[in-house]
Amino acid sequence: MRSAHPAHDGSGSRPRPLRRLRRRTLAALTGLAIPFAGMVGLAAPSQAADAPSASYTRTQDWGTGFQARWTVQNTGDTPLSNWTLEWEFPAGTKVTLPWEAEVSNDGNRWTAKNRSWNGTLAPGASTTFGFNGTGGGAPTGCKLNGVPCEGAEQPEDTPPTAPGTPAISKVTRNAATLSWTAATDDKGVKDYEVLRNGTRVATVTGRTFTDHGLAPGTDYSYTVRARDTAKQTGPFSGAAKARTKGKAAPAPKSKITMGYFTEWGIYDKNYQVKNLVTSGSAEKITHINYAFGDVRDGKCVAGDTEAAYGKVFTADEAVDGVADRPDQPLHGNLNQLRKLKAEFPHIKVLWSFGGWSWSGGFGEAVKDAPAFARSCHELVEDPRWADVFDGIDLDWEYPNACGDTCDDSPPEALTDMMRAMRAEFGTDLLAAAIAADASEGGKLDRADYADAAEYVDWYNVMTYDYFGTWAAQGPTAPHSPLTAYPGIQGEHNTSSATIAKLRGKGIPAKKLLLGIGAYGRGWTGVTQDAPGGTATGPAAGTYEAGNEEYRVLAEKCPATGTAGGTAYAKCGDDWWSYDTPETVTGKMAWAKKQKLGGAFLWEFAGDGAKGDLFRAMHEGLR
Repeated sequence: MRSAHPAHDGSGSRPRPLRRLRRRTLAALTGLAIPFAGMVGLAAPSQAADAPSASYTRTQDWGTGFQARWTVQNTGDTPLSNWTLEWEFPAGTKVTLPWEAEVSNDGNRWTAKNRSWNGTLAPGASTTFGFNGTGGGAPTGCKLNGVPCEGAEQPEDTPPTAPGTPAISKVTRNAATLSWTAATDDKGVKDYEVLRNGTRVATVTGRTFTDHGLAPGTDYSYTVRARDTAKQTGPFSGAAKARTKGKAAPAPKSKITMGYFTEWGIYDKNYQVKNLVTSGSAEKITHINYAFGDVRDGKCVAGDTEAAYGKVFTADEAVDGVADRPDQPLHGNLNQLRKLKAEFPHIKVLWSFGGWSWSGGFGEAVKDAPAFARSCHELVEDPRWADVFDGIDLDWEYPNACGDTCDDSPPEALTDMMRAMRAEFGTDLLAAAIAADASEGGKLDRADYADAAEYVDWYNVMTYDYFGTWAAQGPTAPHSPLTAYPGIQGEHNTSSATIAKLRGKGIPAKKLLLGIGAYGRGWTGVTQDAPGGTATGPAAGTYEAGNEEYRVLAEKCPATGTAGGTAYAKCGDDWWSYDTPETVTGKMAWAKKQKLGGAFLWEFAGDGAKGDLFRAMHEGLR
């Protein structure tokens, strides 16, 4: 979902409002502040004072790819209104993911043009744009606004080579010793960074390291990279695997308590991965769905790359209170999730793709399901963050039905996709979010969810949004009723009816998770306290009319009654429905009785500062 999950459709194909996702496009990404190690100086002829200049820096190299940055500076004495930079890369070197510039190519010739906000440069001012790429070549044939650039077109210093793959020795229950062959560098290797499961655990000047404090009977992966006297880091070594002696502590048998962490929540909502810790939710979480990646051109692709792996977090924002270093291999939410898992190793993380606004690409992708699955696996298992993820979640809204867009895939397309995903991901976790529409001939009847269930570990059943302000004049109704209540518009519009329909199709109860919404739906112009009243339109909300987060409603409009096992509130002319810790407790008791696999929360940012709803979900399933 490009904007948000809230447009899950519980019944029918009614139009749904969207939450706006701020700063989600590549055009809005900000460049990384990284030291100019290995800079190529490229300026206009003779470094003339009245001409702009450009410089190129390869800022990161992870073996299979790299990150680079161009800096454009106005060295003249008059403003520069627009700029166009051209260069050539040798065959095999190319830009894959740019930001802060419009980048295109004609063969090996590449062109970058300013965006609307960074084209005007006052005298002495500069701007940067960056990109990820593949290949090992350096730029040549540079032109800035049509004027050939001067200067050396190769770095004055080259980064170190990769050290040898570590050899593992002296493995005990709690420690392992590594050794490796030296990297080479034109000016000398200063030290080596040792990474365990993708996280730096030591910097050493020698070529051996003993890692202490490990858990018994546990698998670990180690890589090493060198840093030279110019503070340049080279590519990583190959990965070495180690398993400590002894038996691992048995995992407790418990219900799944999962929640969605939205990529865009770090912006306007200021909800960081760190908030999972400060709220007290982290210790109760079994799984996190990181939402969302996109489905585009038949492939899984990252959503907001700046939020995912580009943003440099301050110490105040970081899970462990340690600020990101500009030259570290991974930034953004994914690095913070890595830190979270280091502190709470019981948590599993799935990368979630699709959602309401980004489901339009599934229909094309599943036409070649094996190729689609390969693309998803390659992205999820990218060596920069492979240790962060334990599997994948597919939020296709909806196969052979309408959501934000309409899909005409055959009913078996969902099964084909899940079969291909299971073949590609092996024993890794595989989950999917599915509709709650239990009506006859509705969404749950339009795709073969029963056959697809063979391949998934579980379904996230979106048991919310049965009612809302797409019916602007009402009748008012709880958006997530567990059971029917007097006057309900359609007895199939309940969580219990949805679960019954899925179980009736032969899907095991243990593969069904009950959905809890951390938000409310509301109307204004309402005079009736109980459900079923008329309205004049949607109530005002912080981000979207007719929608408000639980953390706001709990203070602004406390619950005044319940219907169908969920809460509602009448505040002045406004009428809201939402779940409270008390109604969540009741729903969890019902889920346990039904022997469901657990429950999930959409989404963490809407919960209270102390994780009220998630705590009730966790305690109710114990």
